[in-house]
Amino acid sequence: MVSKTLELIFDFSSPNAWLVLKALPPLLERTGATLVITPCLLGGIFKATGNQPPMVRYADAPAKLAYEHLEMRRFIAKHGLTAFRMNPHFPVNTLTIMRGAIVAEDEGRLGEYIETVNRAMWEEGLKMDDAHVIAAFLSDNGFDGPALLARTQEPGIKARLVANTEAAVARGAFGIPTFFVGDDIFFGKERLSQVEEALG
Repeated sequence: MVSKTLELIFDFSSPNAWLVLKALPPLLERTGATLVITPCLLGGIFKATGNQPPMVRYADAPAKLAYEHLEMRRFIAKHGLTAFRMNPHFPVNTLTIMRGAIVAEDEGRLGEYIETVNRAMWEEGLKMDDAHVIAAFLSDNGFDGPALLARTQEPGIKARLVANTEAAVARGAFGIPTFFVGDDIFFGKERLSQVEEALG
């Protein structure tokens, strides 16, 4: 049997990335696919592609913005994602915690790190661009927070996040969550059925 891989371009700054990660396990089970998460910087993707977050892009189109919120509520209800809470500090600058994801990946703990930081961001509503908050939360959840934060300043860690982001843009990514099944690109939480078909 040929192994199937679903790649997710990921940044903690997107609430929709939290939502799709929570909704993906049944899809992965049905398709037998393996999930690969690629940490990227959404701000860098936006800058490179001229895209903007919905709250900015649709600021003068209130009906469109209201529909975006409706789609989110529908998705939450469909998948029973009752733990979700919009972060009161949104938008959060995720540069440090995304560099932290590269550190965690380097240390073989990316999945655990993403689950932990996602909880801080989208369930507990913490200010995850505050170094003291980040370090304390990580230390309370099985990581050495200060040591991990120290490694986010390493040139190699910074360069890998930049390289990931540039590579995602080169492949056609313009926002998050973006999925790749082979060379096929899918954007947004509403595309999960198409993703499943591509994996089928």
